[in-house]
Amino acid sequence: MILAILGPGTLGRSLARHAASRGITVRLVGRDEDHARGALEGASWAGALETRALEPAAFKKVDAVLEALPEDPDLKAEAWRRIHPWLPGTALRLTGSSSLSIRKLDAASGLGGRLMAFHLFVPVGKMDVVELVVPPAVPSEDAFRASQLAKALALRPVEVQDGPGYAAARMGLIQGLEAMRLLEAESASAEDLDALMVHGYGHPVGPLELSDRVGLDLRLAIAARLFQETGEARFEPPAILKEKVAKGELGRKTGQGFFGWGPDGKRR
Repeated sequence: MILAILGPGTLGRSLARHAASRGITVRLVGRDEDHARGALEGASWAGALETRALEPAAFKKVDAVLEALPEDPDLKAEAWRRIHPWLPGTALRLTGSSSLSIRKLDAASGLGGRLMAFHLFVPVGKMDVVELVVPPAVPSEDAFRASQLAKALALRPVEVQDGPGYAAARMGLIQGLEAMRLLEAESASAEDLDALMVHGYGHPVGPLELSDRVGLDLRLAIAARLFQETGEARFEPPAILKEKVAKGELGRKTGQGFFGWGPDGKRR
């Protein structure tokens, strides 16, 4: 199997590393050669990965394409429109989106009902599940092959309905936003609020640390979109989240969010 991953960011690199370890041939694709090669610096790939610039050769004979670009519908649609003519007819069209309507993104991308969501959790492999969104127009063979890809990656496929936000994003987001509101109200410290969920409910990390790991800018973008699309007050972004994003405190990737983070990616 040949898997092309469009976007050498955190998700793209994590998936590429895990897929290569499972014996899948991976092509990590960036906007240009330097962008793609830069993703490999400091990583051990054991020769299992190919690098390609955004050109037709990158997609030759691929079995699946996973687009792992930022959660921006215009950016994603533009990328799909550009690469679609280069893809083999049988290649799976997968997006790593966690919240965008797949039917709307498919229509904007001109994919003719072939797009599916393949929402992965980072680090891929340690979080052994993938959230699938398979709109009704998707051929049954594509849906079956997407499930088979999940199993080849040793991930449990869970199919959910299309809509504004998927099941995992909505559940995780609501908990994170409520923790932020409690922090704003000075109900407890960030450390103590997270401790209640870790030690009281057995979560591996608390909702504020998870928000830092996901990226506060992404949390804000998803919350704002869901609030706009649904009008439900539970999705309205708290002021503390907006303030942190405005200050550039985006979580682990910037070294500061609700917690401080070291250059090694560990909490200080």
